[in-house]
Amino acid sequence: MTKYLFLSCLLYLATAGYAMAADSPAQDPFKRGEAAFNANCARCHGVKGGGTDKGPPLVHKIYQPNHHADISFRWAVERGVRAHHWPFGDMPKIEGVSKDDVENIIFYVRAIQRDAGIY
Repeated sequence: MTKYLFLSCLLYLATAGYAMAADSPAQDPFKRGEAAFNANCARCHGVKGGGTDKGPPLVHKIYQPNHHADISFRWAVERGVRAHHWPFGDMPKIEGVSKDDVENIIFYVRAIQRDAGIY
């Protein structure tokens, strides 16, 4: 009986530790996406995707998933984008952003779009 109680306690502690780690900012895709966005995108697309004089707002109906799917964001980072909706000029490809960072950025952008009622 003591053996099972001990094993149950170990299992609980291991599970609780995992849950705490999953809730930490390092494990949260929104927080990782926000940090990656701020480091790589905000200088042109603005804080929380609101746009600047250098780039368009990503929190805009044009960037809804049914018009610009996630692959559009991936390609924008990897290949750059020719200007087609806005008068800001072409977007260059963004060097040094990992695929994981791109996925977290997309997660972040979609979350702030939902919060803004874009879709």
